[in-house]
Amino acid sequence: MANPPTAPQLLRARWFDGRSSQPRPVHVALVPARGGPALVLHASGAAPLRLEGCQVGWPERWSARTAPQQGAVVDLGEAGSLEVDDAAAWHAARRAAGARAGVRERLQTRWPALLAGLLLAAVAAALFYRHATPWLAAQLTRHVPLAWEQALSRQALRQMDDGVLTPSRVTPERQQALRARFDALVAHMPALPARYARYAPRYTLDFRRGLGANAFALPGGTIVVTDGLVEAAGAPGLGDDAIAGVLAHEIGHVAHRHTTRMLVEQGVVQMGLGLALGDVSGLLATGSSALTGLAYQRNHEREADCHALALLRQAGLPSAPMADLLLAMGRGKAAKEGGRPPDKGKTEAESSPGWADWLGSHPATAERARQLRAGQAPHCS
Repeated sequence: MANPPTAPQLLRARWFDGRSSQPRPVHVALVPARGGPALVLHASGAAPLRLEGCQVGWPERWSARTAPQQGAVVDLGEAGSLEVDDAAAWHAARRAAGARAGVRERLQTRWPALLAGLLLAAVAAALFYRHATPWLAAQLTRHVPLAWEQALSRQALRQMDDGVLTPSRVTPERQQALRARFDALVAHMPALPARYARYAPRYTLDFRRGLGANAFALPGGTIVVTDGLVEAAGAPGLGDDAIAGVLAHEIGHVAHRHTTRMLVEQGVVQMGLGLALGDVSGLLATGSSALTGLAYQRNHEREADCHALALLRQAGLPSAPMADLLLAMGRGKAAKEGGRPPDKGKTEAESSPGWADWLGSHPATAERARQLRAGQAPHCS
């Protein structure tokens, strides 16, 4: 003969039914049911009240080994709430009635589950950062109007003209000669990325004094070259082909909409941090966002280098002068800032990058120079 089913244990509790401020002493039983235990409440002078599992706000366990020091508080929804003094007996009755621990309870009570959850969250965050964010930013950038980029560029250039930049001292004849080289490069533009096939910026070249030897691209087609870069390219062995390489690189930034993508990426990263971390300190959010932004800029720089290599190849121009100019600028910057020289016994192009290169917004200069001098890079398709 089969053994008769064991009667459920009756637990003492206090019932706050929401009608009176005084609790009523009751007995509670947890019984097996489809979808999890059901709760049956026995109050003196009243018929038993049965609540299915979905009607009960089950309290979670916080420790699988330590006996709880406080009783269990059970939310009964419209039926009020219960206070059970013997929390250990309550959780034992739940298990006997077929309750299974939920994900949150497993994370709170089991170290292996918590470590697995943290590992899974870290992997998900890494995948989101490495793949989802750049892809999503690239897709969203397709819908950013060109007129908005151009307005942003005009505003940014006005602000820089009021502060860090001054009018160029490069002669008008020299500017015109460099603009002719620039226009010739634009005429040899390779096909734009498929995702931006309809993007048609108007490429213009401006000159300013300030920011040392530099060049930068603004969204919408404006490229600015500083007097310092023109002067650096005037060193023996460099010349206008070196400047042409830098211009081809900056044209790549415009064609691939890197500045706009970077703005969108930062927005996506901030949103992801907010969803993943909730209310965190501003320092943590800002620091994490800054580091991820640097990595995305490195990817943009590599993409712009690939565009420059393709553009120079189509225009019939060498890429080695650009590599020499980058190294010369790097040596000048290191001398000005008191940086360390290349490793003894190695050329600058053979020196290995350090932490400063890893944290910088550009890839290691030596590695870029090697690839530009070779006219190809492994990451260029």
